Amino acid sequence: MVPRPNPCRSLPAPTDMDWLQALERLSSEGSPGVMATVTEVLGHAPRGPGAKMVVNAESSWGSIGGGNLEATVIDRAREMLLAGSAVPESVTFNLNERAATQHGRQCCGGTASVLMEPVRSRPTVAIFGVGHVGHELARILSRLPVRLVLVDSRAAQLDPAHLADVTDETADVQPLHSAVPDSALAQLPQGSHVFIMTHDHAEDFLLCDAALRRGDLGSVGLIGSRAKWTRFRHKLKAEGHDDAQIDAITCPIGLPDIGGKSPAIIAISAAASLLQRIATDMSCSY
Repeated sequence: MVPRPNPCRSLPAPTDMDWLQALERLSSEGSPGVMATVTEVLGHAPRGPGAKMVVNAESSWGSIGGGNLEATVIDRAREMLLAGSAVPESVTFNLNERAATQHGRQCCGGTASVLMEPVRSRPTVAIFGVGHVGHELARILSRLPVRLVLVDSRAAQLDPAHLADVTDETADVQPLHSAVPDSALAQLPQGSHVFIMTHDHAEDFLLCDAALRRGDLGSVGLIGSRAKWTRFRHKLKAEGHDDAQIDAITCPIGLPDIGGKSPAIIAISAAASLLQRIATDMSCSY
């Protein structure tokens, strides 16, 4: 009698780079995800310990065995993402005909435990205008585990030699030359933190208007005096924004108790204010 094949034998592991590339992709996009790892198997199960899968809101990479086990993990991962959870969870699945399932039965006969770990992306910080203050701010933030997007309509400000003291640090630095900076703002991930400090007040205003129309940014800071901000408030109201929306922009930037007008002092104050918002996110990022 020929032995029947075990339908729940360990499957060949997918290429490791599948889930590793997924993590890298999520990091570069500034998107969160959940990594699921099979940690323990008793009896028969589709995959052995160490099998991994990465899940985000739209896709998944890798496999932990398919069927109800994998579909249920994907559902739970997306619930964790929606809730913004940062706490790992361990789930054990009974793979037998009597187990209650939502996505079809798996009758392997064993049990599989899966660790689900939220992997928060690096916070995205975008600096529009890499002039004296913008460059100083970029130098400070480059020492932190953030995704740092530097946007300027002047190509010379983003020359690699000019940014050498920024790009050789911890941050994932992404210089972006754009003649239309507000289009670059539209491409930032949800929850990004934005500093508007270009060389042109007209450009600053277009960016403020674009930021308010998005309505999903983590914070928006505008460099300038109170007089500048008063003028901008009137113009933003004329564009249809109400007071509650306009209040989402902070101007002047930085901590109010730190005085001084030198680029370094303004940059330190702005960075300190930002850290009050993102310190927890950085401790959970990958």
